[in-house]
Amino acid sequence: MIKGCIFDIDGVLLDSMGIWDDLGARYLRSLGKIPEEGLNTILFSMSMEQGAEYLKNKYELSQSVSEITDGLGKMLEDYYFYEVSSKQGAKEVLEFLKSKNIRMAAATSSPREHIEKALLRNGLLEYIEKIYTTSEVGISKHSPEIYYLAADFLKTKPEETLVFEDSLYALKTAKEAGFVSIGVYDEKGESNQEGLKSLADIYLTSLGDFIRMSEKLFN
Repeated sequence: MIKGCIFDIDGVLLDSMGIWDDLGARYLRSLGKIPEEGLNTILFSMSMEQGAEYLKNKYELSQSVSEITDGLGKMLEDYYFYEVSSKQGAKEVLEFLKSKNIRMAAATSSPREHIEKALLRNGLLEYIEKIYTTSEVGISKHSPEIYYLAADFLKTKPEETLVFEDSLYALKTAKEAGFVSIGVYDEKGESNQEGLKSLADIYLTSLGDFIRMSEKLFN
C-alpha cells in the first residue's frame, strides 16, 4: 500500500528543463549578441562560473565573469519567479493523491526560493508538505540521503513511497534504495528514455497518465 510520494520538481512538476538549453543564449541576446548554434550543448557540462568564463572569452564581453554569473543567475531567478509553468497534468495528479490521503514531499537540485515561488505561482505549493534541496542536504541525488530524509518526514517506508523522477541517474538511486520508481518523460530532459522506461516501475509519457495507471497502487 502506497502511503507517500516524493516529487522531483524540474521536468516533473514544473516545465522548466528548457531554460537550461536557453539560458546562455538569452543572456547573450539581452546584450545584443547572436548566440552560436549549439551553444546549449557547449555549456551543458559546465558550471555557471565556467559558462560565464566561456561566454566572456568567446563573445568578448566587457562584463566580468562575476557580473556575467550574476546576470545569468538573475535571469534564472526571474524565469522561476515569473515565467515557468507547471507540467501538464501536475495539479490533477497532486489533487488525485490528496484525495487518496497520500502525503507528499519534494526533493530537488534547484534553489529553494526558485522552487517555492514557482510552485506557489502555479498553485502547487499547497500540496507539498516539505521541500528538500540537495544544496541544503549537502549531497547530490547520486546518494539516496535526500529520499530517506523525505520518507522519514512523511513517516513512510521506501517500499510505501513513490519517487517521481525524470532523470535516469536519480531514479536509479531511488529504486536501488527500495523506493517505488515513477519515471516521467520530459522533452528537454533525460536523453536515455529507454533506460528510464526499463528502470521505472511505472513509466509516464505524460504526468497526467499516472491517475489512469496507478489504481493498483492504492488498492
